[in-house]
Amino acid sequence: MQRFRTFSEHTSEPDERAEVTVRRRTGMFSRTLSVRNPPVGLSGLAVRFAVVGGGGVLVNTVVLYVLYHWTGLPLLAASSIAVELAVVHNYLLNDRWTFAARSRSARRFVKFNISVLGGLAVNVLIVWSLVRAGMHLLLANWIGIGAAFAVNFATSTGWVWGRRSR
Repeated sequence: MQRFRTFSEHTSEPDERAEVTVRRRTGMFSRTLSVRNPPVGLSGLAVRFAVVGGGGVLVNTVVLYVLYHWTGLPLLAASSIAVELAVVHNYLLNDRWTFAARSRSARRFVKFNISVLGGLAVNVLIVWSLVRAGMHLLLANWIGIGAAFAVNFATSTGWVWGRRSR
């Protein structure tokens, strides 16, 4: 994959409206895609991963509210469905946008579900431990969310969408 960056003629700085041309091989053909201002490197991936995660929080919240309050589903069932729909949302967007995978993969989806469960376990353990140690619940929750994000991002970049999974 080759990337070309355009520069402003006046300042020789990267143009705010710069387009990147990505040449991608798909089967026996290749195609050229234009992407506006793609994030560069690991920090760019982390930002995209966080944006997708924020969307997943919205999906989870809306689905939970609708299933519990409007349809009367029991809380455990409504929450389970909402979480899994958020995981599906996050997988699809991460697969397509964050990591730009060439094709969908059931194996990657299963690996992503496993990695999210690992992040959940880290979150719950940290929140439980910090609250027992006397920390305020909401502060403990934010620390748990940060740790779970780090675990999910690390497993997603290294294991789920790492070089060997492509």
